[in-house]
Amino acid sequence: MIINHKRRKFKVTRLLIVALLILLFLNADNIGRMVFPVPYRQIIFSQAAGTGLDPYLLAAMVKTESNFNPGAVSIKGARGLMQVMPETGRWVAGQKGVNNYSHDLLFIPEKNIQIGAYYVGHLLENYKGNTVMMLGAYNAGTGNVKKWVEQGQWNGEKSRVDRIPYPETRQFIRKVLFYQQVYSYLYRDQPITDK
Repeated sequence: MIINHKRRKFKVTRLLIVALLILLFLNADNIGRMVFPVPYRQIIFSQAAGTGLDPYLLAAMVKTESNFNPGAVSIKGARGLMQVMPETGRWVAGQKGVNNYSHDLLFIPEKNIQIGAYYVGHLLENYKGNTVMMLGAYNAGTGNVKKWVEQGQWNGEKSRVDRIPYPETRQFIRKVLFYQQVYSYLYRDQPITDK
């Protein structure tokens, strides 16, 4: 009797595990979207469309920079969702003809993403569409990327990211590219909403 009870319990447990695995498999995208949400998706997609950028790249940058916290401030003073430096914000405002720029605008999600997207587009243009070099420059500055390339430390290729002398920049590039792949897979068929 005890053996039959144990066998039955084992079979039920095994059946529950199989059912759970099937359920997880069938709902993998929904579970993935719960684990990797994209707050501010509508703003991100709108700014990406307006600048010709990949919305999943922008979402990945926001995730990596601030984890979608609009009030984030770095040790170096970068602000908001895309961790825009105040000087960069002022430069972008000047390029766009915005006269009433204030560093506080960097805490407003729409303004921060608008400024960040413009700057990303500018960097991509400077680096002839090389996303990896753009990410290096976004994180470490254009001067550092120029120095690394000129000194032969890095050639701008993804396969050589490990040669970048700044661990933070190496990690930033890898994380953004990872999240970009995750978001482009999970949200490929999703409407552009913040839900």
